[in-house]
Amino acid sequence: MAKENGLGWTTLNVDDSGGNARDIRNDVTNLDWSMPRGVQDITGIDKSAVERLLLLADFSGTMNGVFNDDSNKSHDVLKTVGSTSATRTIGIVISGQTLNNECLITDYAMTRAASGEFTWSAPFSLQSGTAPTWS
Repeated sequence: MAKENGLGWTTLNVDDSGGNARDIRNDVTNLDWSMPRGVQDITGIDKSAVERLLLLADFSGTMNGVFNDDSNKSHDVLKTVGSTSATRTIGIVISGQTLNNECLITDYAMTRAASGEFTWSAPFSLQSGTAPTWS
């Protein structure tokens, strides 16, 4: 497949605290995620450059969006972040590529800007111990 833009997402599902996947694409204005690997420095004193080993994989990011308190939309899904310890599946599908991870959403921060905008931000991190893998 050729190069593509990020328009027209197929899926952005986030589990509510009851474990039900909810489509919140319409409320999310932008998101980022990364899938870093840890590294261990194993350089011996006999080397003139660094030697490393790859370690554990991780997955984390942040969703940002516009307040929507309709049933099963972003506020309904995220309003329990501060009061529950639920693991939530975050499911991303774009251009036929799927990335599902079991995550902890660690905050649901809301901002009412001077201009009147009412937005939110929700950072997330891998919970399951399963390496993030595109399929």
